[in-house]
Amino acid sequence: MAKSKSAYFCQSCGHETSKWMGQCPSCKQWNTLVEEVVEKASSRVPEWRSTAATPSKRTNKAAVIHEIVYTEEHRLETPDAEFNRVLGGGIVPGSLVLIGGEPGIGKSTLMLQLALSIPKIRTLYISGEESEQQIKMRAERLQQSSNANCFILTETSTQNIFKQIEVVAPNLIVIDSIQTLHSSQIESAPGSVSQVRECTAELLRFAKETNTPVFIVGHITKDGSIAGPKVLEHMVDTVLQFEGDRNHVYRILRAVKNRFGSASELGIYEMQGAGLREVSNPSEIMISQRDAPVSGVAISAMLEGMRPMMIEVQALVSNSAFGTPQRSSTGYDTKRLNMLLAVLEKRFGFRLSAQDVFLNIAGGLRVEDPAIDLAVVIAIISSQQDMPVKTSIAFAGEIGLSGEIRAVNRIEQRIAEAEKLGFDGIFISKFNTKGLDAKKYGIAIRPVATLEDIFRSLFG
Repeated sequence: MAKSKSAYFCQSCGHETSKWMGQCPSCKQWNTLVEEVVEKASSRVPEWRSTAATPSKRTNKAAVIHEIVYTEEHRLETPDAEFNRVLGGGIVPGSLVLIGGEPGIGKSTLMLQLALSIPKIRTLYISGEESEQQIKMRAERLQQSSNANCFILTETSTQNIFKQIEVVAPNLIVIDSIQTLHSSQIESAPGSVSQVRECTAELLRFAKETNTPVFIVGHITKDGSIAGPKVLEHMVDTVLQFEGDRNHVYRILRAVKNRFGSASELGIYEMQGAGLREVSNPSEIMISQRDAPVSGVAISAMLEGMRPMMIEVQALVSNSAFGTPQRSSTGYDTKRLNMLLAVLEKRFGFRLSAQDVFLNIAGGLRVEDPAIDLAVVIAIISSQQDMPVKTSIAFAGEIGLSGEIRAVNRIEQRIAEAEKLGFDGIFISKFNTKGLDAKKYGIAIRPVATLEDIFRSLFG
C-alpha cells in the first residue's frame, strides 16, 4: 500500500497546504484549515474503474473550431415541467447536477419523485442517510411505489456503489447525499473536504465517460452555501438551490449555475401530504382573494429570474406608540424600504418619520426585482391615507431618488402576464413606451413619469 501523508485543507474553499496556518492563503478566511490524512495522488486509481480493465491511454489533438461537428444534444424530458424549465429543457446526458437546500425543505422528496416519475428508464437511487424501509415508506406516501425500473441502494462506500452500478446499469443516478459518501482512496472521515472532492471527482468522471446523468444532493451551511469546498460547485455542470420557508407550503427550485441553459430560471412547488406538486401558474396563488378592496394593498408585475408573475404587496402604516418608529419588512430589502420612505417625505411631503411602517410580500417570497418599488410606494400611501387601490390595476416601475419612475427590463412580459390574469390596467414608466406597441394588448397601459402623476391619478 502507498505511504500516506497528512495535509491541511480549508473548509471554506478547499485550498490544500502542507502546514497549518491561521489564515487561508486562498480565501483569506481565519481558522478554517483542518488536518486530514490523504494518500499520494500517484497511487490513486478511479474506483469505478477498479473492477474493470483499464482502457488504453488516448491522446486528444487540437482541432480548428469550424471543423468541429456539432450535433444538438438530446435531452431527457421528465413529467415535471417545472424541473425541465429549471434545467433548461430537460436532463442532459452525462451531466452532473448538484442540489442544495436547508434540512427538511424537501430535497430527498424531490429526488425520489424524479426517480419514480420516469418509468421508461432504469434509475438507481442511492441513499446514505435512510434505510430501504424509510425510502419505501416515502414512496408509498408519494403513491408511486409501483415503478419496476427504480432501484434503491443504501450504501456509503463509493467502491461498493460502482460495483452495483455495473450490475444494475442505470440510465439515471441519484446520490443522497454527497457528504455521506467515502472513498477508500482517502483516509479522512466522510464529509471532509478531501472526501467530498474525491467522491465528486469520481462521479464526474463516471458521468462524462459513460454519458449517464448523475444528481447529487448536498448539505448547506448556516449561511446558505453548499457545505464542503467551493471547488465542488465549479466541478459540477449545474447547481440548483431548493429554497422556501418551512412555515409556508411553497418551495422554489432556482438554478444558480447551468452550463446547458439559463441560470435565471426557477420552478415553484407546493408541499403537500402526497409530495411536491408543481405550480404552473404562481400568480394565482400569490394574489389574495378578497370580496372588497382594502387599503395598503397593491399588485406588482415582477420577474423572478426569467419568469413573470403577479405578486401582492401589503403595507400597514400606523402612528408610533414609542419615540422611535418601527421599520419592518418581510420578503423585501429593509434598506430599500427606508430609501423609498425618505423619497416620499423629502420630495412629496408625506410625514412618515413619526409612523410605524410594516411591509409584507404575500406568499413568503423574497423579492429583489426593483420593478416592485412602485407597488411598494402605492401600498404605503394607500395605507397612510386609508384609500384602497383597485385590485384590477397592476404596477411595474423602479423609483429614483428624485421621485421619477424609471424604466424596467422586459416590460412586454410583465404586461402580457397582467393581461392574461384579467387586469384592467397597468402603470409603467413612460420611458418604457419607446418601441412598445400598446395596440396589441387588451389591457390599458398607463405611462407615468413621476410619482406625483400616479398619485394624482389614483388618489386625486
